[in-house]
Amino acid sequence: MNLLPILIAGLAGSVHCAGMCGGIVSAFSVGGPSAAPARARVIQIARMGTGGTAAMTWAGANTGALGHVLAYNSGRIGSYMLAGAMVGGIAGSIASLAQMASAQLIAYWLANLMLIAMGLYLMDAWRGLARIEALGGILWRRVQPLVKPLVPMDTPLKALALGGLWGWVPCGMVYSMLLTAMLSGSTLDGALVMGAFGLGTLPMLLAIGMAGSKLRQYLQKRSVRVACGLLVLGFGVLGLARAASGGQHALFDVLCLTVQP
Repeated sequence: MNLLPILIAGLAGSVHCAGMCGGIVSAFSVGGPSAAPARARVIQIARMGTGGTAAMTWAGANTGALGHVLAYNSGRIGSYMLAGAMVGGIAGSIASLAQMASAQLIAYWLANLMLIAMGLYLMDAWRGLARIEALGGILWRRVQPLVKPLVPMDTPLKALALGGLWGWVPCGMVYSMLLTAMLSGSTLDGALVMGAFGLGTLPMLLAIGMAGSKLRQYLQKRSVRVACGLLVLGFGVLGLARAASGGQHALFDVLCLTVQP
């Protein structure tokens, strides 16, 4: 699979990550690890519902070390890869037991429709994915109690563990990429898809972690969100065009995120 478009989509979609995860990573930039005492900071957990309200907040640590930011994002990307390996392996096992070409084709269309929905979501043109994120809250409620012992994040190990848990926060962008990982057809390829997506989101979150809330506020500007939303939407439109044309053009192989079954 060509992982470059997936990495680019992750980079564009990271404006959404700035809202979902930006609060926690910007807490790292408040001060250095030697700052004492650490000031409490309210951190947004997840956006639920059409109103985009925070589901929960907690007080985070005033760390600010690059090692903490890297540890947090390593845990987050590791969770993405684990989820991708799971869905890719399950889908690959089912496909090996029975030829389900029609089901795979439906999943292919659904994956690209999810990209279009995500593009519209980033542009604030349609917030239907917020409802899907709310459904994912069922899983998050089970994970959430594990988070509190990790705060304050005063060690890289705590940041790594928190990032690993954070990877399961309900997120429409992650769900759309998981559909792509499912179509990869194997555990390894599913993990690679989600790893490429996670690496795409990494530069933005690293920058927020070191620069703080000012960059996060810039990324929430409508012009930035519209530009990134159009890019993600374009990937989805190209995928649907590939399905309609039978995938006969080489350009589709380079630019499409999903592989047509």
